[in-house]
Amino acid sequence: MLKCIDIVNYALIEHCELDFTGGFNVVTGESGAGKSILMGAVEFLLGGRSDHGSLRTGASRCVVAGSFSVPAGLLEPVQRLLEPAGVPFDPSVPELALRRVLTPGSVRNYINDVPVGARLLAAVGEVLIDRHGAGEQLSLMQPARQLELLDRYAGLDGLRGECAAACRELERLRKERAGFERELPDRSEADRLELMLEEIGRVAPEPGEDETLAAQHRLGSNSRQVIEAARESAALLTESEDSVADRLGAVYHRLTELSRIDSALTSGLLDELNEIQERIARLSSDIENLAEKIDLDAEALAAIESRLSEIYTLKRRYGPSLEQLFAARDAAEQRLRDYRAAAERRAEFDRMELEWNDRLRRNSAELSRRRRAGSAAFLDAVRSKLEAVGFPDSRLEAQFSDAEPGPTGADRLELLFSANPGEAARSLRRVASSGELSRIMLAFKTVLADADDTATVIFDEIDMNIGGETANRVGDELRELGKKRQILCISHLAQVAARADAHYLAVKKTADHRTRTEIILLTEVEPELARMLGGGAAALTHARELRRTASGTEPVR
Repeated sequence: MLKCIDIVNYALIEHCELDFTGGFNVVTGESGAGKSILMGAVEFLLGGRSDHGSLRTGASRCVVAGSFSVPAGLLEPVQRLLEPAGVPFDPSVPELALRRVLTPGSVRNYINDVPVGARLLAAVGEVLIDRHGAGEQLSLMQPARQLELLDRYAGLDGLRGECAAACRELERLRKERAGFERELPDRSEADRLELMLEEIGRVAPEPGEDETLAAQHRLGSNSRQVIEAARESAALLTESEDSVADRLGAVYHRLTELSRIDSALTSGLLDELNEIQERIARLSSDIENLAEKIDLDAEALAAIESRLSEIYTLKRRYGPSLEQLFAARDAAEQRLRDYRAAAERRAEFDRMELEWNDRLRRNSAELSRRRRAGSAAFLDAVRSKLEAVGFPDSRLEAQFSDAEPGPTGADRLELLFSANPGEAARSLRRVASSGELSRIMLAFKTVLADADDTATVIFDEIDMNIGGETANRVGDELRELGKKRQILCISHLAQVAARADAHYLAVKKTADHRTRTEIILLTEVEPELARMLGGGAAALTHARELRRTASGTEPVR
């Protein structure tokens, strides 16, 4: 349930902090005082549309924050929503803190101080609170909404979800099949792909082969220059007159003369010189061997050029690199496999579609059976509540018709209603006024209170266009519903407000040429009830009588 809300700079509300009871909470006040602003702030907090016109004039930002207590039945769905988003939530401490910050240029959303998207905020809000306003009264006239209410009462949401899941899978299969057919090569493309693979297979290049052959070709093309340079280098080292080896020999001879004078002068130098001479000899030999290795004949060079030409032709057509060529080959092979296996793949699509269609039909048939079996108890329960809210002789009937299996099964449902005896039951769209729709919706909500775990129900002017004894009955039903759910209700009727467990008054005030709305928790409600009854001493006496009559139920705190 909504434990408290803190509103700063939202429309006419400058600052407002409210704590709510767990039972029946009512908000009253003069027309235009700002009752709907409070409900708008709650709607905004729960992910509703972020209208920058809601920012109080002159304010740089608006903040709406609320604390919620999550009942046991909603712990799992709430955790399922929050866990993927990384929002911490401990079921052993079932508290949620929601906050939205609105500025002229942005809207920021938080759950338990973790930034989240508005879509997640709205999803959590839909789990926690069932909001009812004039729009939902109109939705009651839609057969799809009527079917949804019946399914909730009969506990058929799971089976209905199975039908929806089967439809989603069928839609996925159809899209996948359409994509497969769209991408499938035709006969002419398949012929082209086969020629391409045949050409690549005939050459059969290896990874990196083009670079290896190019390097060999460069050496082969310049072999004469390389050989001459190698031979000249070897000659300079060991073979030519005045070579490095000859000069080292002269050095060796001079050092030998020195050693005869004093061997200590050349200690170790002769050994080091011998080593240098050996290394020079090995270097000269290696250079000569290099020249022999790169000496390609014309035939070998021509073979390299021919191979390179084949590879370059493939790269130009399907590359430009070998890696891209191999990728094009692999893609062509896959497309040809798809083409050759098209009949088999279509048969697999047919099999899977048949399987999911069969599952959809079976689930739809079971859903229809259970709907029709459960509709009698549902209608009886709603009729009982309709009698309590001023329709003692009304009739409510369910008219089923068959439909193609879909996300909601294979049924169409039209609720037929007659408020008066002797009148034929007709579609709600044709016979119900706005005041009647309000009471009918209240009857549905009361019946459904035991069918789901929604913690809080918001009624925005559900008592519109009713009065007299009917207003008393509506108030009694809201009070009874408040024993099972938290109720937040905007009301214009003293008979309804008198039965609330907590009464909040919206007051519009003007100071320093600025207008603001204040929401006040009343400790003495009779004066406000008297105002709602028209004012004066008689109205105050009537208000006290209303409170005395309503006190038969202990307030829920």
